Amino acid sequence: MQKNPDGAVVRATGLGKAVPNGDATLVILQDIGLEIMPREAVAILGASGSGKSTLLGLLAGLDTPSSGTVELDGADLFELDEDGRAALRKRLVGFVFQSFQLLPPLTAIENVMLPLELGGDPRAEEKARLMLERVGLGERLRHYPKYLSGGEQQRVALARAFVVEPKLLFADEPTGNLDAATGADVIDLLFELNAEQGTTLVLVTHDEALARRCNRQVRIAAGRIQS
Repeated sequence: MQKNPDGAVVRATGLGKAVPNGDATLVILQDIGLEIMPREAVAILGASGSGKSTLLGLLAGLDTPSSGTVELDGADLFELDEDGRAALRKRLVGFVFQSFQLLPPLTAIENVMLPLELGGDPRAEEKARLMLERVGLGERLRHYPKYLSGGEQQRVALARAFVVEPKLLFADEPTGNLDAATGADVIDLLFELNAEQGTTLVLVTHDEALARRCNRQVRIAAGRIQS
């Protein structure tokens, strides 16, 4: 149940993550406090191994913390069981990953239709087609991922993420597997769609130039927020 519908879309308080490492404990994140307001675009910035992708996983409820809490749209993620967290993500969240995460046996349009079909949307095919046209893939609807370039696959992933009109989008190094020119085009499209839909964006990156395109940068080093 929403507790603060007019407040932060994402709120982390005292968030920490530690894992056993032989006889010791490896602390990945500690005492993270973060609020992200509606329609903000926030970059989580840090070097490889700084904990930024772990933080995104915790904020999305894909991983569980060792300490602290995360609220999405006012709901405490870790008061919910796994099914409850999945239901909350289905209602609120879209994802774009570095590795595209398309399903190989499905065509482009079938990949984009999938979250709509899971939600019982009777217009799934129409909406998926329109979104693929919006990202420039109107001629590639029936192509399987293996026949699409990396840039085309990430455009399909963007279409799948935005077709459900999520309140919140998590993007983890979305250009990490693309060359510079293709990556720039994909990022332009990401920010265009984000602006069109008024989505709240949380973007994990090590790219300073990309981070500067967001309203705010949150830097992580050695598991702590630096700024």
